[in-house]
Amino acid sequence: MNVNVKTKKTRNVVLALVLGAVLVLAIIFVGAAAGESRLNSANPTVRPGSPSAGGSAGNQTPESGPQLERRTPSDPLALGAVDAPVVMIEYSDYRCPFCGVYARKTQPEIVKKYVETGQLRIEWRDLPVFGDSSVNAAVAARAAAAQGLFWEFNEAVYAAAPEKGKAELTEPVLVKFAEQVGMPDLAKFTADLKSAELQALVKADLAEGTALGLNSTPTFVINNQAIPGAQPLEVFIQVIDEALAQAK
Repeated sequence: MNVNVKTKKTRNVVLALVLGAVLVLAIIFVGAAAGESRLNSANPTVRPGSPSAGGSAGNQTPESGPQLERRTPSDPLALGAVDAPVVMIEYSDYRCPFCGVYARKTQPEIVKKYVETGQLRIEWRDLPVFGDSSVNAAVAARAAAAQGLFWEFNEAVYAAAPEKGKAELTEPVLVKFAEQVGMPDLAKFTADLKSAELQALVKADLAEGTALGLNSTPTFVINNQAIPGAQPLEVFIQVIDEALAQAK
């Protein structure tokens, strides 16, 4: 009788140890999965054709995903050498306050550190998510680009952007920005605000971003890795440096 009791106790102890080990392994597995999920959400991979998005995301391969870099020579909507080893694509809206924060505080540092040294090219994409006024502002910037003043106009708009809330970018306001940056032909600029061709270019960028599942601004893409929002400079430095290392 005593032997049977001891045997049962021994079995219970062994069973408890086995169940405890299984529980520990389960906790470790769940924790690792949660950690991976947080990492992916902080630096997600851009994928084309989300279920809610239509249109084409451009050329792509299974290995590299969508090919978003354009590297168009003399592109007025780009900064940096066409053959720079790394390209950062910026999807932004002129009425977005966070886009203004990035433009004023972070982009000048990135340009100085990477663009001016030939390591990085920045390509602009319009992602006007705040309605018709955003579309009109994007068209105005392209009208400025037609006269060689895209980045000057871009900088002027964001320099005046509010820290909170959305800028009121009416046509008279846009014309004042054009005057501020010294637009050579104001009559042409004003006429181009109604250009169907420029509106089509803006909407093509919007379609590209939508097809990628992007719905907030600013969003930056480097090697198909997204940097959402106006992140601190250190985040950009880390991602750009990693991309440069991969490019070597």
